[in-house]
Amino acid sequence: MNICVYGASSNKLDQSYISAVEEFGLQIAKRGHHLVFGGGAQGLMGATARGVHKGGGNIVGVAPSFFDVDGILYQDCTEFIYTETMRERKQIMEDRADAFVMVPGGIGTFEEFFEILTLKQLGRHQKAIACFNVNGFFDTMIAMLEEAIEGHFMAPACRELYRFFEKPEEILDYLERYEYTALSVDQAKHI
Repeated sequence: MNICVYGASSNKLDQSYISAVEEFGLQIAKRGHHLVFGGGAQGLMGATARGVHKGGGNIVGVAPSFFDVDGILYQDCTEFIYTETMRERKQIMEDRADAFVMVPGGIGTFEEFFEILTLKQLGRHQKAIACFNVNGFFDTMIAMLEEAIEGHFMAPACRELYRFFEKPEEILDYLERYEYTALSVDQAKHI
């Protein structure tokens, strides 16, 4: 399975995040899966790639060519795809992935997560979406999504579109046994 991981590129993160996500990458490889990611060498992108590399897994990096400067891109990818734009980068990552995992990150990570979640809600893909809630990082996002459901901004059935986990093995168990259940237009969104 090709697992697309979205996550932080910052190199100023607490070591606990880096260690947890590197272990997740190692588990991806140990369980015979492959990584598709944004190609970054730093932060949690780099941590995931280092873990997969340590486990002997395949790594597909995807990044715009303007990121190709010293130290920005991960050098040990099995395959690296250069794009012209960020939009093209996201499309290739989406197309190459069988599942999506969000690890802690900032604006770019949130944007990628919500875009892929929206596309699933609209029936544009049927792939699993999981979030690695390291150190409770996503607790406020979970609360925000629940508040949106309680306030009728999101349909309750949207809870079925994504899952949050605190352990790498739980994420991989979920992805490996995932079966898509189609939601009707009435269940998934308000049009």
